[in-house]
Amino acid sequence: MMSVEINQTVPSFSLHSTSGEEVSIESFQGKNVVLYFYPKDDTPGCTQESIEFSQAQKEFAKHNTIILGLSRDTLKSHDKFKQKHALTCDLLSDIDQTVCHLFEVLKEKNMYGKKVIGIERSTFLIDTKGTVRQIWRKVKVDGHVVEVLDAVKALSHG
Repeated sequence: MMSVEINQTVPSFSLHSTSGEEVSIESFQGKNVVLYFYPKDDTPGCTQESIEFSQAQKEFAKHNTIILGLSRDTLKSHDKFKQKHALTCDLLSDIDQTVCHLFEVLKEKNMYGKKVIGIERSTFLIDTKGTVRQIWRKVKVDGHVVEVLDAVKALSHG
């Protein structure tokens, strides 16, 4: 399977989203896309990250950029999560982990002494032509949204 790397075109994928539509990466041609992968709805780090992306959404939009969050949770879980925290970003549901495998974000983690496979918090910046311009892996939430916004600004001025 092809891995996603900087300066490569994102492989085609489509997933169900909280907008009620099936979303494909091709449907965003002409816009930059921030695709952030997070482990689980309504957990502290994921909540903080999703709220911060939502709060910055208008600023990203000024730079022709949409934000998509993705986890393995169901759409029902995503809807509750969005409502509870007034999130404005569209959330994608990857229950079968197809897109997680495509972007190689599934990693072995240690949860309470047990080894589990989970999403490693990661963000991908995809330009208007569908090319990956920047990748952040092992993301620490504090300051991340500002860092991504700075990269978007640099991209739109570059």
